[in-house]
Amino acid sequence: MARLSRHTPELRYRKAWMLIEFARNYAVVGDTAKETARALEADRLLAGLSEEKPGNTDYQLSLALAHDEVGNVLVARGNLPEALNSYRDSLAIKERLVKSDPGNAGWQRDLSVSYKKLGLMLMAQGNLAEALTSYRDGLAIADRLAKSEPGNAGWRRDLSISYCLIGDVLVAQGNLPEALTSYRDSLAISERLAKSDPGNASWQRDLSIDYEKVGDVLVAQGNPPEALTSYRDSLAISERLAKSDPSNALWQSDLSVSYQKVGDMLVAQSNLPEALTSYRDSLAIADRLTKSDPSNAGWQRDLGISHERVGNVLVARRNLPGALNSYRDSLAIVERLAKSDPGNAGWQHDLSALHAKLAIALRQAGQEHEARGHLAAGRAISAQLVQQYPAWAECKRDLAWFDKWIAYDGR
Repeated sequence: MARLSRHTPELRYRKAWMLIEFARNYAVVGDTAKETARALEADRLLAGLSEEKPGNTDYQLSLALAHDEVGNVLVARGNLPEALNSYRDSLAIKERLVKSDPGNAGWQRDLSVSYKKLGLMLMAQGNLAEALTSYRDGLAIADRLAKSEPGNAGWRRDLSISYCLIGDVLVAQGNLPEALTSYRDSLAISERLAKSDPGNASWQRDLSIDYEKVGDVLVAQGNPPEALTSYRDSLAISERLAKSDPSNALWQSDLSVSYQKVGDMLVAQSNLPEALTSYRDSLAIADRLTKSDPSNAGWQRDLGISHERVGNVLVARRNLPGALNSYRDSLAIVERLAKSDPGNAGWQHDLSALHAKLAIALRQAGQEHEARGHLAAGRAISAQLVQQYPAWAECKRDLAWFDKWIAYDGR
């Protein structure tokens, strides 16, 4: 229509929204390249429309949502600094809109979503304090909206997600009791929503994630039996969703992670054969996903973790050659990710942990020289993280661990 008639603003606007919908669907099937192309084209069209008619709030809001889509693509490709910029551009537009009309509930909700996206990027970069502030700003809006209209299931879901995200930061800060409370607040809402509509796949997935998060805290608190129960509740939902639509890459990824979590708890209970099976189920899915879309950094990381977990079990079963192969496969992936974005604190931390795993296995195999090389490399990363993020308690513990093992002479 645009080629055969005048390229009117309305046609460009509708085309931009079609492109956004295409981008969202390509994200579901795991085609990052096409998702990127559609999101960028939509952003370009809407930027032009917003410049032509700055007073048109529909164009302004749509441009903000297009910035979000571009940010989502950049996250999937592992470019967190640029994703953060894109999310901040979106936030700035939404803040202006809300300020112009504070009574517009839809715009309030959109602003809450931006605070969450911004928090995700800040957390990935190790900026826990600012991430928590951003999440709590989003929670405050979600809480007001949910209270203003208790029957609005969408707003209750937003509130549940905010509680879950705040729990993530509290875990990273080492505040496990408050994190568990936040996750259970999220879980209570998710359970009610999922029970009210068992056919709603999004709500079922939310419930699966909440079970997983509660399990994570229970693990950290030293309660593997209850954690395993929570993880299996999550796995049961993930299996149903993945089976209902094998083409949904997101659900397949969730299933891979669920197998991994269950495997962790089976290891804690010394059930190594079943743990190895669970880890290999996870690895098989992660391998298929990364081959289908090699540019998806999140899936690459999941594959690296699966290789690491398999290595852990092989070490415990005294299969050191097999364990070293698995660890090296994992290290190769994590090194690429860390090199692609040196500012991603999470990937740097993953790399440090892999060096530690390899060092231990190499020492057990009698390869002391290579082991010391990995200890030195891991310590250097941990020292850098401690310097950059002094509030990150886990990194301080890691640094102390490296110092201890470097000083250990094997006697």
